[in-house]
Amino acid sequence: MTSQSEADNKSSGSQSSRKSKAHGVGIVTAADRQERSHGQLHIYDGEGKGKSQAALGVVLRTIGLGICEQRRTRVLLLRFLKGPGRSYDEDAAIEALQKGFPHLIDQVRTGRADFFSAEEATPFDSLEAQRGWDIAKGAIASALYSVVVLDELNPVLDLGLLDVQDVVRTLTSRPQGMEIIVTGRAAPLPLVESADLHSEMRAHRRPPHEDENLIPFYPNGGIEIYTGEGKGKSTSALGKALQAIGRGISQDKSHRVLILQWLKGGNGYTEDAAIAALRESYPHLVDHLRSGRDAIVWRGQQQPIDYVEAERAWEIARAAISSGLYKTVILDELNPSVDLELLPVEPIVQTLLRKPAETEVIITGRCKNPPAYFDLASIHSEMVCHKHYAEQGVDLKRGVDY
Repeated sequence: MTSQSEADNKSSGSQSSRKSKAHGVGIVTAADRQERSHGQLHIYDGEGKGKSQAALGVVLRTIGLGICEQRRTRVLLLRFLKGPGRSYDEDAAIEALQKGFPHLIDQVRTGRADFFSAEEATPFDSLEAQRGWDIAKGAIASALYSVVVLDELNPVLDLGLLDVQDVVRTLTSRPQGMEIIVTGRAAPLPLVESADLHSEMRAHRRPPHEDENLIPFYPNGGIEIYTGEGKGKSTSALGKALQAIGRGISQDKSHRVLILQWLKGGNGYTEDAAIAALRESYPHLVDHLRSGRDAIVWRGQQQPIDYVEAERAWEIARAAISSGLYKTVILDELNPSVDLELLPVEPIVQTLLRKPAETEVIITGRCKNPPAYFDLASIHSEMVCHKHYAEQGVDLKRGVDY
């Protein structure tokens, strides 16, 4: 297996940023963007976890890039089927975004809090879906937003609450430069065909384990793994970081986050702007360390420094997890480091088995041979790439793609 994580995340042929003429109070809208002639339509669907998290990670990355370039981007989070009366995983993450970046995030929630089938849909459900879609259409036509997230739009279409062709027409005629992210399982075929990126989050169910010594560990949960060839692994992890910070805000507690990155020495990676934005807004809650050379590590061509750097980061990770000081520890690109045999598996397994119950560990990165610690995961989502605009020769966009 060759580690492609660096090639995917590192900017190849970085485009120079162009200064945009900002409107009003300095918000950069879709109409102001000049880096790419047309924004892309992203779809994250599938049964696995990480769809809404990945969308929030892209939002954070886009805001972070705006901060780095001393301009601000505006984002609309429009959430279907997520009305009041029920809490959702991403609520805390959105709270952290709104608190950390006031005036940049608009949020609208529609629908009721209950799960229902197409046969159980009521006139209220149709009215709420249409209300949300009318808001979305107005926001898209206004060109006020750089990013529009249509969370759970896919199941709304699958339930027959909106006309698919109307949705496709509106999304395909979006203003130049506007990125639209659609999430939720069961994306309809006409929408998939019109999308520029389609990434499926495929759920892997944990099989029963025969080792009785592992049984006490399972109820604690708190280990999530995001792997696969598709887009959304590191961005899902960033969504988890936001979620942890937001939980701390709502509970008036300190939810410290540690982000450790392997195989990512140097600069120019997808997550840089997002992590910079987090650390600017929450400097006392986010710690970050990267390790590795500023180069792709290929199987059979590992150098002594690769082993040293991988072990250095792991020792910090092991101590941080065991200490219980962090509520969330993100081990970004740990999987390919293990797959490249830069780290042994057993110490990782033992550390995860002994982690404090309240500590969440998020592990990302593709790998050909799943290591033993995959069996300990309470959540394992594989990102499967069905379509990516880079394959069609479309230039990558700073803050969204790299």
